[in-house]
Amino acid sequence: MSERLKLSVGCHAKIPGVGTSYGYVPSLGAGIAFLVLFGLTMVVHTVQLCWKRTWWCAVFSIGALVEILGWAGRTWSAECPYNNTAFLMQISTLIMAPTFFTAGIYILLGRFIQILGPESSSIKPSLYLWIFCTCDIVSLVVQAIGGGMASGQAGKVGGNTKPGTDVMVAGIIFQLVSITVFVACAADFVRRTLRRRLLQSLNGSVVPLLGAMIFSVLCIYIRSIYRTIELLQGWSGYLITHEKYFIVLDGVMMVLAVAVFNVIHPGWFLPDHKRSGAAKRSDYGSEEAELSSVRGHE
Repeated sequence: MSERLKLSVGCHAKIPGVGTSYGYVPSLGAGIAFLVLFGLTMVVHTVQLCWKRTWWCAVFSIGALVEILGWAGRTWSAECPYNNTAFLMQISTLIMAPTFFTAGIYILLGRFIQILGPESSSIKPSLYLWIFCTCDIVSLVVQAIGGGMASGQAGKVGGNTKPGTDVMVAGIIFQLVSITVFVACAADFVRRTLRRRLLQSLNGSVVPLLGAMIFSVLCIYIRSIYRTIELLQGWSGYLITHEKYFIVLDGVMMVLAVAVFNVIHPGWFLPDHKRSGAAKRSDYGSEEAELSSVRGHE
């Protein structure tokens, strides 16, 4: 058994001249900081969804929990940089976590369409969740398979990580394409909404929540682009072997993507579907009354 394989079990401090699967020793400070940040947003999201009874927002809490598991793995690796279990723990969970955030965004856009009416979108609200969540799951499975293949080879002397890395790249590119299609659908929704002045029929403003949704998608999009370039460079590439890029373009982006909904929570800014529908029926009824009155005078 090689020295590298012996070190992959248990906890061993960094040995000069013996590389880690990361290409560096993960920062303990960064690991603790992100554990705290994702822990806070998870707790706040859980309180908010219980308080406002927006149960579908549980996907944000679950996503934050998965991020916590990933950063716990990186914190573990800061003390035990050769431990293979810690490495696999962080790579699998941090790939998976954004899927929960995008699921929440798909549901949110579907709620907007339900409230504003079918004329606000060319796709049925339920289809957003089915189509794009299916794409995310497919992407997730492909990335997980590729990650397992690559990490297994990374622990071997002279192991070939390229096949696994190529599979991971295929998965993340597929995810990037699906998010791009979703962004195009969301842009069409905004165009239809503004063009037909649908927001004026609502009590209060949903503009902050629309802005939060766009901001969150942008953060996830940046992260996907970074991950794609990172993996295209390979496991010994510049981006993957320099932690500062991972911290900013993955960790920070994901914190912002989920925490923005703590500040602008759907439970506060999303109009009640029943009240909106009643208001529309009331408006429709008043219009019918006016037409009947005109016809009577004629």
